[in-house]
Amino acid sequence: MIERARVLVAGAGPAGLVTALCLARRGVPVTVLEAEPDLAEDLRAGTFHPPTLEMLDELGVTAELHAMGLIARTWQFRDRTAGVVAEFDLDLLRNDTRYPYRLHCEQFKMARVVYEKLVALPHAEVEFQARVVDVAQSADRVTATVETPEGQRTETGAWLVGADGGRSAVRKAVGVEFEGFTWPQAFMVVSTPYDFGSHGFAHASYISDPERWCAVFKVPGEGRSGLWRSASPTDPELPDEVALADGRVQERMEWLLPGRGPYEIVHRRSYRVHQRVATTLRAGRVLLIGDAAHVNNPLGGMGLNSGVHDGVTLAETLARVWRGEEDDAALEAWAAERRAINVEYVQALTIQNKRTIEERDPEVRRQRHDEMRRLAEDPRRARDYLFRTSMLATCRKADAG
Repeated sequence: MIERARVLVAGAGPAGLVTALCLARRGVPVTVLEAEPDLAEDLRAGTFHPPTLEMLDELGVTAELHAMGLIARTWQFRDRTAGVVAEFDLDLLRNDTRYPYRLHCEQFKMARVVYEKLVALPHAEVEFQARVVDVAQSADRVTATVETPEGQRTETGAWLVGADGGRSAVRKAVGVEFEGFTWPQAFMVVSTPYDFGSHGFAHASYISDPERWCAVFKVPGEGRSGLWRSASPTDPELPDEVALADGRVQERMEWLLPGRGPYEIVHRRSYRVHQRVATTLRAGRVLLIGDAAHVNNPLGGMGLNSGVHDGVTLAETLARVWRGEEDDAALEAWAAERRAINVEYVQALTIQNKRTIEERDPEVRRQRHDEMRRLAEDPRRARDYLFRTSMLATCRKADAG
């Protein structure tokens, strides 16, 4: 058993594991408590932006992601009937980052790499089937009630990081509200080996339409040249057996690219999408990161990335506090900064992305499409736009601060 001065982390998703690895590499003893029997194979997130690749490189992870992933240097904004409206080349960021592209690789693969590096460290441990269900704290310690197959027990540490997802039991236990809203549509996600690239689709393409907008991405595929994954709206009232039935899925794929079916479908799922942010990311000795702190729609690929940024920046600050180099006011500053970044940038941009892609007013759609064309045609403006949408702007601002 690691001493009481350890840091507890609830949740072995990407954000929790990255936080734990960053802490352990700085000499902080850490215990990760994960509710599931193994690491989850979550197919929802798979886009790594340039600053995230930079952060993960410091942990020795980025090279392994490249071996498993696909580089997406360009992305497109398209109209379903008119085709390509604008194409953006992230190589315009070559003077701003050593990773001027997106890397597509499922988040569970990254989590597995981080996990293996973490458990190799002597002062780190990960326990599965250990669900944090309640939290108590005093001036100098925090105690988590943990549910296991053998029954409940308590674990005590100096700090607790809540990285246990959008339904976070840690957040609820400390009484932090989760402000925001739920989108009226659910998202249908479908994967096929059919090559959309042969029809001019970039590895990341956003298709605008007032009824059935869609986002299409190429991701690695096991034993294949790759899979193409689409995300589009569906009725949240429909049960999965109806929403994801073969006929409905094939009809949706035909809508996206007519005359090429029937499509081989490898994966299919649906889920509700929320835009919410915790009212605070710190409650005493409890700190919230990732989906426990904020959730957003996936258009722009910012959820996974912002969770990793939470974890890396928290670990840097918490390690200094743990060593006595700073007082815990530094954690208050970290929490305020990360919440502001999420509200003012991640939430604002992902909401804007969704409203742009689904805009119904024909004149507004025309104006937005024209603006996207002008952006893409002007290298200076395109670079500034990519600097912001790739998350480099907020990371560089935070570094400068």
